[in-house]
Amino acid sequence: MKPFEPLEMGGRGWRVVVDELIVQTRVGLYEHEHEGPQPVCIDASLHYRAMPDESDAGLIDYEAWCNRVSAFLETKPHTRLLETLAVEIAALSFDEWPALDALTLTLHKPKIRPGTKRLGLELDWRRADHDAWQLRTAAGHALAR
Repeated sequence: MKPFEPLEMGGRGWRVVVDELIVQTRVGLYEHEHEGPQPVCIDASLHYRAMPDESDAGLIDYEAWCNRVSAFLETKPHTRLLETLAVEIAALSFDEWPALDALTLTLHKPKIRPGTKRLGLELDWRRADHDAWQLRTAAGHALAR
């Protein structure tokens, strides 16, 4: 193989981009944030290498991803940290989309503080990060028994 030839069809892969998915969920440390759901804005970049095919399980369907994440966030109990919420969304994504190689999630709380448009955080995870997190979580559950 010549050095400049791509290793797979599609080069380094594909990226599904979700821009400003707004979902009502229960999150926050402060007492007033425990009163009810608040909007969380999600930007996501979902990376995969498989060549997309309508019948292929390797496809990451952005509509299905948005619906699944929205349903999860709208029905889950209160989460104190936005960081925890980001990890839960990432874990859900890796668990339900085996083709997913990596993701970047940005979670914002719009208009949460005067003088800002939105505040938030970003999580970058690869599948290896998810697998290591699963092992730590399973080990923690085993020790708790």
